[in-house]
Amino acid sequence: MKKADIIIAFLAGEGVAWLFVWFLKKSAIEIAFLNWGLPILFPFFAIIFLWASYLIGKRYLFVFQLAKFILIGSLFAVFDLMLLNSLMAYFGITKGIEYSIFVTASFVIATSIKYIADKFWAFEKSEKKGMGKEFTGFFIITLISGGIHIGVASLIVNVIGAQFGISSLVWANIGKILGIVVASAWNFLGYKFIVFNV
Repeated sequence: MKKADIIIAFLAGEGVAWLFVWFLKKSAIEIAFLNWGLPILFPFFAIIFLWASYLIGKRYLFVFQLAKFILIGSLFAVFDLMLLNSLMAYFGITKGIEYSIFVTASFVIATSIKYIADKFWAFEKSEKKGMGKEFTGFFIITLISGGIHIGVASLIVNVIGAQFGISSLVWANIGKILGIVVASAWNFLGYKFIVFNV
């Protein structure tokens, strides 16, 4: 494993840990251990997860690629959620057509930047030749993914609506996260076999 692998795994684990801490605080769940324990445990587990996949990846490369894809996806999901929450806080809106527009905007920004991380880190495709065609393929796969992502998030927030006494802000984030999870399966297969062909 490279030093960059460890750093990115650490950042992904740390980002996801603080997202969980934020969720717990917004949900009024008070478990003091989690507030300081998660930011220590999640980066540790992320590094162990990447190391184990690296060992398995020596025999089955896709396992290491998938692990890196999951970690970089987690890091950018946190970035995506930060953008979404900034828009919801600024405009004071957590549902409706505006919510779907916010989900779209945060998705497009985060995914555009994620292309570089997926290309050079997750799939280790260092060639710069043909990047225009490659980015076009990435954009098409991502566009379909965006439809899946936005559709799932909007269905959960605007059709199903907040459940179990969960606040509309936390429910909006749950919708976004489930949209990310469903779309990520499509993304990995599309990026691996169609875009980067590795």
